[in-house]
Amino acid sequence: MVRKQTNRGFVIREAREEDLPVMVGFLAKLALHVTGAPPHDLKESEYKRLIRTLHSSLDDPNKLLIVAESRRGDLVGMGYIYVWRSQGIWEQLEATEFKSGVIDDVWVEPEFRKLGIFKALLRDLVDFAEQHHASELILEYSASNLEAKAAWTKLGFETTGVRAAAFTSVVKQAVAESKQ
Repeated sequence: MVRKQTNRGFVIREAREEDLPVMVGFLAKLALHVTGAPPHDLKESEYKRLIRTLHSSLDDPNKLLIVAESRRGDLVGMGYIYVWRSQGIWEQLEATEFKSGVIDDVWVEPEFRKLGIFKALLRDLVDFAEQHHASELILEYSASNLEAKAAWTKLGFETTGVRAAAFTSVVKQAVAESKQ
């Protein structure tokens, strides 16, 4: 991907190894934003895990990590997409491969929102999905994140299912209590 100048002077470019620490910071801010938790530092083990995860995506041809860089050279946003392949679960006359572009994380620093950075990041993520022949885009966001819901709905995303989450210990306890 070539560096792309947006109309506001920001550059959208592929992420590099030296960008990863800032990107981990963005992921932490995103998680705090979604949960509404007060700011706090990541555990060292979680920081290292996220660095490894992002690093493994840099050279994967089916994944794209991009960043938004300000005129001063500071990173102010990021986007991440990967191509997911499936064969489907139903009997088919011939093998068919379905491809989806999974948008995993998009973040723009609050003071840089409403400047076109989100749309510029999304354009590159969608282009990547198209280049990899993905027929659909999939993403998830927290039901409590009304800002995300509004942004994604405005772009044509519709809720197609519900993802539920629970701690393993809670489910284990509920199963144990419901035995008959």
